[in-house]
Amino acid sequence: MARLSGKVALVTGGGQGVGRGIALALAAQGSAVVISGRTESRLKDTAGEITERGGKAHTVVGDVGERVDVDHMVAETVREFGRLDVLVNNAQSSVQRPLEQTSYDDVELSYRSGPLATLHAMQSALPHLKSSRGSIVNLGSSAAVQGEANFAAYAMAKEAVRGLSRVAAREWGVYGIRVNVICPAALSPAAEAYFTAHPEKAERVLAGIPLGRMGDPEGDIGRAVAALVSDDMAYLTGATLMLEGVGR
Repeated sequence: MARLSGKVALVTGGGQGVGRGIALALAAQGSAVVISGRTESRLKDTAGEITERGGKAHTVVGDVGERVDVDHMVAETVREFGRLDVLVNNAQSSVQRPLEQTSYDDVELSYRSGPLATLHAMQSALPHLKSSRGSIVNLGSSAAVQGEANFAAYAMAKEAVRGLSRVAAREWGVYGIRVNVICPAALSPAAEAYFTAHPEKAERVLAGIPLGRMGDPEGDIGRAVAALVSDDMAYLTGATLMLEGVGR
């Protein structure tokens, strides 16, 4: 039996990149998956892949930067499948520019779509995760952990997500809810575009990965998340997993 049979997961930003990979991997392990995002066509494409493989998927269009949309995502998940076991806060918007040029608007965008969206989704999902003794996976970033140049607003937001996650792990452990963070390095469309525009950066990144490659969104990142939210990892909470081909 698949390790997530009977479970229901909500993945924000599940229409592309790492979110898509996570959604596909969760479905492959038997979970019904609700994928949310702002672009309906991408959501439908991912949902179609899941159903073609024999899985169950549902889509919800919305912006995680809007609290009403986040509440709707959670409510639709429970309405469609009757429960919620896994919440993956993957969606994030940001702008990269040098620190001295970083504006309030840059920071506000990163925070509204990152830690604030994560907080709102966790709060909205809490009653359902209490019932299921579920699991939350929030997305951090190695760019934030290392302090990558030109990532000031993004790094601020991602480290806020990690702090929030550690607090939630302590407060919500009494309900049997586990809260963990992953920092993935995967060859998503956004990463491909960035490396194409900055080939010297791509060379440096690959040179620093002992495994010699970027992670695959489904095979490396998604499958790790599927393991993380399963009973196999039932005693791990408040942790950050560096899924980037090398430990830090």
